[in-house]
Amino acid sequence: MTEASTVPPCTHRYSDAEIAALWRALRERRDMRHFVPDALPEGTIERLVEAAQLAPSVGFMQPWRFIRIRDRELRARIHALVEAERLRTAAALPSRQEEFLEVKIEGILDCAEVLVTCLMPGREAHIVGRRTLPEMDVASLGCAIQNMWLAARAEGIGLGWVSFYDPDALAALLGLPAGARALAVLCIGRVREFYPRPMFEDAGWGQRLPLSALLFDDAWPDEAAPTPTAY
Repeated sequence: MTEASTVPPCTHRYSDAEIAALWRALRERRDMRHFVPDALPEGTIERLVEAAQLAPSVGFMQPWRFIRIRDRELRARIHALVEAERLRTAAALPSRQEEFLEVKIEGILDCAEVLVTCLMPGREAHIVGRRTLPEMDVASLGCAIQNMWLAARAEGIGLGWVSFYDPDALAALLGLPAGARALAVLCIGRVREFYPRPMFEDAGWGQRLPLSALLFDDAWPDEAAPTPTAY
């Protein structure tokens, strides 16, 4: 009989309390749309951008750039672009138009800070990891925003990702150079409370899928659950 092998303890593991805190941030992160106007402490935005900068990026390209919107008139013009697209989206949903118009999709005029997150120009020069999948620049920026979201939630700060706008119109408004692309308008600020569930889930637009609908072995199964209805 051979002696049973023993697995050494994982010396790189965080403490139980640290792991629990990470999972709490993951579970309680929300796309926030309701804010209170209180100013954020000095250095908050810089700290959140630092969290974004810690994100992974394909080929270490770091494609993210951030424009902090300090001018209230400019913020109002961004809001007007978002409102125009909100109405166009509602028009494209004839069966649920009124229901959609009742859902609050942004807090641009209410939040303490607005950041526009952009993809930098000249991304085509970065080939590593993008030669066959050029969209990995978008994936990298998404990781950066997720870092910000988790850091903000841990500090009790709300963050909402707004994607209802014409990107060309926003690029012109912000004077973006050729090749740059505005991928997100981020609303950041204090909130009275965090939503217990995602707003669109509470509003009946969908629900979080079970792992059995997401995790497959070796190939896409014939009996996989159908794709949820898109609106």
